[in-house]
Amino acid sequence: MASGQTFPPSIEAIEALAQAAVERLPDTFRQFLGNVRLVVEDFPDEEVIRDMGLESPFDILGLYQGHSVAVSVDVSGALPDTVFLYRRPILDEWADGGDSLEALVTHVLVHEVGHHFGLSDDDMDRIEAAAD
Repeated sequence: MASGQTFPPSIEAIEALAQAAVERLPDTFRQFLGNVRLVVEDFPDEEVIRDMGLESPFDILGLYQGHSVAVSVDVSGALPDTVFLYRRPILDEWADGGDSLEALVTHVLVHEVGHHFGLSDDDMDRIEAAAD
C-alpha cells in the first residue's frame, strides 16, 4: 500500500455521520425514530432502481421505506420503517459539490426522515427554500 494513499469514506464512516445527525435532531423528532432502522448501502438494489424508474443507481442518495407517523395503519407483519442512505451516490455528490460530507449526509438523512413524518418532496423543497 502506497504511503499517503487515501480511501473514500466507508459505509461505517457514513453510518457514524448519519447517527451523529440523528443525535442532533430535536427531541420532538427523535422520539418518533426509535423503531426506524438506519441502513447505509453502496447502492440501491435492483428492485428500488426499477420501481423508482432510475436511469442509474447514482440517481438517488437516500430512500425512506415505511409508513408515515402521520398515517394510522395496521402494519402487523410489515418490515420495519427504514431510512436508506446510498454511499456511492452520496460520495459522488460530495465530490461534485461544495458542502462537507457531514452536511450532505445530514441533508439526505433529514430529507428521508421528513418522509417518515409524512412530508412530500415538494413540502421539503418549500421548507428548504424558505430557510435559505
